Amino acid sequence: MSEIPAQLRRLSEVLQSKTGSRWRPRAPAQRRWCPASPSPPPPPRIYKPCFVCQDKSSGYHYGVSSCEGCKGFFRRSIQKNMVYTCHRDKNCQINKVTRNRCQYCRLQKCFEVGMSKEAVRNDRNKKKKDVKEEVVLPENYELSGELEELVNKVSKAHQETFPSLCQLGKYTTNSSSDHRVQLDLGLWDKFSELSTKCIIKIVEFAKRLPGFTTLTIADQITLLKSACLDILMLRICTRYTPEQDTMTFSDGLTLNRTQMHNAGFGPLTDLVFAFAGQLLPLEMDDTETGLLSAICLICGDRMDLEEPEKVDKLQEPLLEALKIYTRRRRPNKPHMFPRMLMKVTDLRGISTKGAERAITLKTEIPGPMPPLIREMLENPEAFEDSSDSGDSAAAAAPPAIQAIKQEETTRCESTIEEEEEDEHWDEDKDRSADSDWESCGEAVVDLQKQGKPQ
Repeated sequence: MSEIPAQLRRLSEVLQSKTGSRWRPRAPAQRRWCPASPSPPPPPRIYKPCFVCQDKSSGYHYGVSSCEGCKGFFRRSIQKNMVYTCHRDKNCQINKVTRNRCQYCRLQKCFEVGMSKEAVRNDRNKKKKDVKEEVVLPENYELSGELEELVNKVSKAHQETFPSLCQLGKYTTNSSSDHRVQLDLGLWDKFSELSTKCIIKIVEFAKRLPGFTTLTIADQITLLKSACLDILMLRICTRYTPEQDTMTFSDGLTLNRTQMHNAGFGPLTDLVFAFAGQLLPLEMDDTETGLLSAICLICGDRMDLEEPEKVDKLQEPLLEALKIYTRRRRPNKPHMFPRMLMKVTDLRGISTKGAERAITLKTEIPGPMPPLIREMLENPEAFEDSSDSGDSAAAAAPPAIQAIKQEETTRCESTIEEEEEDEHWDEDKDRSADSDWESCGEAVVDLQKQGKPQ
């Protein structure tokens, strides 16, 4: 130890005389480090609802708080320089239920709330290594008790009215399988018979959907007539076998592309097969197909509804159920839900073409059109936008997610279309058709034991 300074030495001697021990300067005390108690985790960030549609926000995108759907819609619209058209007065209400009905008004709402074009362009020009992942709130992929019950009921209703491909004993026919002809009457008779049975099954499916029979009888019939062809097309396309390029009907009858053409599909054939091919990457199960069918059916933008708001309210939980179920089933593929929803647009386009095909088909078949099929095809919505926008709606959809297009036309135009069809039928056949559709409508009324004059 170094020598003790003089002043300290004297003090040391004093202390030593009193205590008998020699004092030495104390070494510097070593601090004792105690670990601090862990700080509580920061609370999760809570974002304002989406400024565009008021749905749950996933963060700030392109300058404003927005949901994943509106973020993606705005990005695609800017990157692809999309030009949209409003079919109303350019003042459509945009919320989480109606946001997919008018792309024009949705994009204008994006601009109004402050979404930035430049932010999209800058984001696109960044190198991948410099791109920082946006902070996204974790979503809850668990269905609530009510939604779980809804999913189970819809899935059961679909499965019990539409057996899956693996449940069918497939059989084929050699009838006109090699070359296309205008119409094979044998195949047409079989196809029209199966289509009529399918319509009855679709009515049964509708009756079993929660809330459907609480609608007025008039609205039930309107929805069925508007969506029946959509659901029929969706169902047959889910039974597409790409390896053989065939489609299978509910009794097991399996037809190739040429036979489908000859059975009555005609120029619609390739469009239907293209749609079936687009369904394959989605890998939809029975539950998703059932939910999508229910969404096609329960849709508040159909013409002549008495209570469209009530129909929209019934559709809302179906959309939420499909969204959560799809994302829970494919947690790494969040884009699958909007891609499925886009198929509603495609189905409406195919239905428009199907109604046009039915007009020419009447001149090719020797007898009258089966009554239920005729009544379904006389749905005024089937002839909407058939001159201009209908052609683009019926075209094969691009791979990018589009918004659901609301079909709009005047009631006068629809009435003219119906009258043009009616002139091909005599009074006795009209009476027969009305009688047959009434029998189908009675299936809707049976569960309620009530009705009103139509």
